[in-house]
Amino acid sequence: MTNDSSPSSVNDPLFESGHRIFANKDLLKIGHVPDANRIVGRDEEISKLANRLNGAVHGYAPENVIIYGKTGTGKSLVSKHVCQRAQNAAQDGVDIGTAYIDCAEDKTETQVISSLASKLNDKHITGIAVPHTGLSTSKYYKLLWKALDVQFDSVIIILDEIDLMNDDSVLMKLSRAEEAGKIECSIGVIAISNKIQYVDNVNERVKSSFQHKELFFKPYDANQLREIMFNREDAFQDGVLTEDVIPLSAAFAAQEHGDARKAIDILRHAGEVAYEADAGQVKEEHVRQAQQHAEKDRFRELVNGAPTQAKAALLALTELSIISNDDAFLTGRVYDQYERICNHLDMDILSVRRFRDILKEQAFLGVVEIEKINKGSAGGIHLENRLIEDPLVVRETILEDGRMQDWIRE
Repeated sequence: MTNDSSPSSVNDPLFESGHRIFANKDLLKIGHVPDANRIVGRDEEISKLANRLNGAVHGYAPENVIIYGKTGTGKSLVSKHVCQRAQNAAQDGVDIGTAYIDCAEDKTETQVISSLASKLNDKHITGIAVPHTGLSTSKYYKLLWKALDVQFDSVIIILDEIDLMNDDSVLMKLSRAEEAGKIECSIGVIAISNKIQYVDNVNERVKSSFQHKELFFKPYDANQLREIMFNREDAFQDGVLTEDVIPLSAAFAAQEHGDARKAIDILRHAGEVAYEADAGQVKEEHVRQAQQHAEKDRFRELVNGAPTQAKAALLALTELSIISNDDAFLTGRVYDQYERICNHLDMDILSVRRFRDILKEQAFLGVVEIEKINKGSAGGIHLENRLIEDPLVVRETILEDGRMQDWIRE
């Protein structure tokens, strides 16, 4: 029975029947895996990764791979794409399972294994029910092994942002499962990291068991970024984008180390800005507003996701930048300030070598800039470190961490 006083669900003026700006906004989602013809500048990486996973297509063990590269270089996209193609290319009688885990969300061993057991289990085939919580880690492993053996010949597991996972023994247990007689199914792991030093911190027993190959993804250049966005142009209504929108979005992203994720984010947000301004087209002014918004979000995400020791190192450089007239500082001076912060916060103090590695990681991520300074035959070569962002903004972001708030500048 219909209540005549209720608003009609058809042509309700409260809602638009079609979007003025976007035609298919899903094409601009960060996690969207496009068709092969929309993937730009990654043919070599796709081919190399496919070679490493080729065994799965024929029903035997794929190789383990660690993929390095800055944010927005296509690591996750290519991994998901190649896994999909491996499933489609599987030989007759070969069943390939694939699963994607975001280690920013599933950080513990139990979380990772319970998520894998849940994602790779079809209870209609296996007769197994996998509860989200409530079981021990060992029981989740047993459910996972059983689910894999019942359904698959080979499995490819993507562990994205693996450097955020707090237990690398997962790599050893997954890579040794077949050898240890836990399963008959073969497992290959694609581990993805933004940190080029990730593997240096992995337990030696894990490294010995994992036996990985490495791939490095270079940043996109401005031409590739433009092509990536032109391939997503049909996310917008016809005629909505002015001709300078995509080149400007690509230029902004190229300045930030070739980050395709940022380029797409700017493009999407520019459309949202135009829509909220009730504009009929997306113009340069909307891109500039979107770039400012995206830069703040990107930086906050990088700093908030950094380990505590990295935040302490950044805070040291930040404090020096605020209290000094200089904007660049020798590593030794930054380390002295870092020691003061660690002592104040009752934190462990890392060695100078490890401290340098942290600063290099932050430079790799685009938070810090490092320059070699030659002081001649007497002075030698030194490294100067400077923040890329406004120190006050960096400090405010770091102090969002409750532990860092205990620091009071002397």
